[in-house]
Amino acid sequence: MQAVSAARETPIEDAAPASGGGRLRWPPQVKYIIGNEACERFSFYGMRNILTAFLVDFMLRATPMAERGPHAKEIFHLFAMAVYFTPLLGGYLADHYWGKYRTILWLSLVYSVGHGLLAIFDDQPTGFYLGLSLIALGAGGIKPCVASFVGDQFTASQKSLLPKIFAAFYWSVNIGSFTASLFIPKLLRYYGPSVAFGVPGVLMLTSTVVFWLGRKHYREIPPAPHDPHSFLRVVKSALAARTPLPAGGTWLDRARGAHPAEDVDGAKAVIGVVKIFAFVPFFWMLFDQKASAWVLQAKTMVLEVGPFTFEPSQLQFINPALMMMLIPLTTGVLYPALAKTRWVPTPLRRMPLGMFVAGLSFVCVAFIQQTLDSGTKLSVLWQLVPYVLLTLAEVLVSVTGLEFAYAQAPRKMKGIIMSFFNLANAVGNLIVVIVAKMNMFTGAASFLFYAALVALAGAGMALVARRHVNYEFFREEASAP
Repeated sequence: MQAVSAARETPIEDAAPASGGGRLRWPPQVKYIIGNEACERFSFYGMRNILTAFLVDFMLRATPMAERGPHAKEIFHLFAMAVYFTPLLGGYLADHYWGKYRTILWLSLVYSVGHGLLAIFDDQPTGFYLGLSLIALGAGGIKPCVASFVGDQFTASQKSLLPKIFAAFYWSVNIGSFTASLFIPKLLRYYGPSVAFGVPGVLMLTSTVVFWLGRKHYREIPPAPHDPHSFLRVVKSALAARTPLPAGGTWLDRARGAHPAEDVDGAKAVIGVVKIFAFVPFFWMLFDQKASAWVLQAKTMVLEVGPFTFEPSQLQFINPALMMMLIPLTTGVLYPALAKTRWVPTPLRRMPLGMFVAGLSFVCVAFIQQTLDSGTKLSVLWQLVPYVLLTLAEVLVSVTGLEFAYAQAPRKMKGIIMSFFNLANAVGNLIVVIVAKMNMFTGAASFLFYAALVALAGAGMALVARRHVNYEFFREEASAP
């Protein structure tokens, strides 16, 4: 599961220290946002994780069996692409028109209606796909707003609490995903799609109500005023300028006459991060297939493990469970230990490594598929190995990517960085749809093809990373890493 972090660097206003010198406390309104996020993530992952299985077993029953899996996979990845494209709209509305609170509240209502349509029209494609569209708009639209809205509740005297609140926020996300992945597939099996989609809908409506209950207590930062020196305006000025490049400069340096030096350097930093992020779609191309191709593979495996019978989509609980263990293990133990060796785990070393680890997970899945195609029955527990590898890759690529992006861009350009990060996920899912349409590979060969693609992307990222320039905005000039 993609790790959550603040979508924009949170502006912290000055405030007096806590009176009496007592222990700092979280702002009381934070509990509404944390509760909202836990319910919303349960609702999203509950419906998302059963979507492929539902399409194959229910919605596409009139489709020939051989075509159900590829068709379901295409629908799933188109939906996932939309979820990670609409944050561009949500972030824009929050920053320039509605503010974060109204954007979250109004799009959450749209989100809830979408869930309701899934439950009502589980046997009618038009209504069902309309519901998916509304969920994509709601889930994606609030994505860049909720985490940063948490940060908005803290003053300067409380900023030392931010790491703890974001840890709690992250855990609420994973708890929601973990519990939904365990229970919603069983609801689909025993009670049918109306209940299986209806329960996440009730949780989304609950999420919206919980968020609304805190309305009188939230600290709101108004939408940003017009910025004549934004990233896009700096880029536009550089492209329109006809002045010669200064010695040793880049094309963005042509904008220096129209914009302050720090804004031009900020735009250069964004472009530098985007060059690294250009390879990240190939990671998401693999990652989101755990909810499509891996589910389809699990349907052909032995699901009985002792007295318990798994659902094909149920093993997705492994991802959030492992994330809750691997993040403190890597950040608290592994990275500090490696920092004392000759191989210092910088972000630009971790991310390419994560791409290769992701590819290795698909090599394992290809081995499983080859064995299944030979007629051998395998337990679904064989998927544990690729799940572990893919989750480790998520920590190395996604979590590190967020850290890298925030460190590299100035405050007012962090929003555009997060837009590109979400867009990378959308592009990754689009790649899957295009490859599926081309129908070049099937079975184990398909998994090996994806593994080769991500390995090439990892090599490309490593080469680009070697030439990356770190920008330090508290100094006058950039310095090489």
